[in-house]
Amino acid sequence: MQRSKWYQLNNTSEVISPSLLVYPERIKKNIQQMVEIAGGTEFLRPHIKTHKMAEIVQLQMDAGIFKFKCATIAEAELLGQCGAKDILLAMQPVATNMHRFFTLMETYSKSKFSTLIDNSKTLDAFIGKATSKNTTVDLWLDIDNGMHRTGIPVGSTAETLYERMVDNPYINARGLHAYDGHINQSDFDERKKVCDAAFEPVSKLRQRLESKGLGPVNMVIGGSPTFPFHSKRANIETSPGTTLLWDERYSTILKDMYFLTSSVLITRIISKPGSDLLCFDLGHKSIAPEMPFPRVKIFGLEHCEQIGQSEEHLVVRCKNADNHEIGDTYYAIPMHICPTVAKYESVSTVEDHKITGSWKVAARNQKITI
Repeated sequence: MQRSKWYQLNNTSEVISPSLLVYPERIKKNIQQMVEIAGGTEFLRPHIKTHKMAEIVQLQMDAGIFKFKCATIAEAELLGQCGAKDILLAMQPVATNMHRFFTLMETYSKSKFSTLIDNSKTLDAFIGKATSKNTTVDLWLDIDNGMHRTGIPVGSTAETLYERMVDNPYINARGLHAYDGHINQSDFDERKKVCDAAFEPVSKLRQRLESKGLGPVNMVIGGSPTFPFHSKRANIETSPGTTLLWDERYSTILKDMYFLTSSVLITRIISKPGSDLLCFDLGHKSIAPEMPFPRVKIFGLEHCEQIGQSEEHLVVRCKNADNHEIGDTYYAIPMHICPTVAKYESVSTVEDHKITGSWKVAARNQKITI
């Protein structure tokens, strides 16, 4: 009998498709790899936006990781429920989300929460809120170092804003935050060169602030593609996220990073609408649709062409379509795992080719309780 591949189940007869499978042992190995690259856990602050699961947070805490980064109030609350010590909400809260952030601080008082600002209006709102509650709030200055999504450019305005943070008794200025998600070149040396160039002005800003007596100025920098470079810098916190589950896009373009794919979709052929066409139950509602085709790597059909997708369907052109039957089961790796996970209420855990349990994607919605 041919030996099963790592992702295959011994029995799929009762497995719903499409569904998302995760492999805890591979996740543990990815966590170990992160810790090794970071040289320990002191300067490691993994992002939970990819997985949004308490069980994976716990696996990281078991490995000694105590700092985390997240993107939503729900993710921050999940971390609070897990008892994480240091939680950075890396999304500037405005309007009611600012109120929710203070509620998080009050509800999960054993955790230390912090968040970002990149303008004086938001800083004023935080000062007003903290003053009215007679409390302090931990803030990081969000720096735009090339992605042009959020953050303030390095310059005198950024320095003045940080000085205001330090000088106000209701604000605890934690340091600088910068996300360089635009840097994902396949070539290792080119990616490092671009990463270093983007980091340099942020580093010089830190030096200027500390020379003015505004330090210590901590730094949280980067994502998964730049993780290997920032982890070598002194006193820099790194925040990889996709590294925990990995996906086909990063497996393809980041050959120098040896993380294991640890989440796989299970899907089935539901129709054969033409002599060379196969239709899978893998539509927009089941996998991240923002990528160009191919949006998924289907094991065994790597040379077939993905030509159409709608809410429930994925159509593939395949020269040997006659060799495949309606009802056949396939396994697939998403090109982009982060928004794919959020499409599922829960995932099934797989060990030794068998489903062993279920983990809730607890922070997939906007709200848990707060």
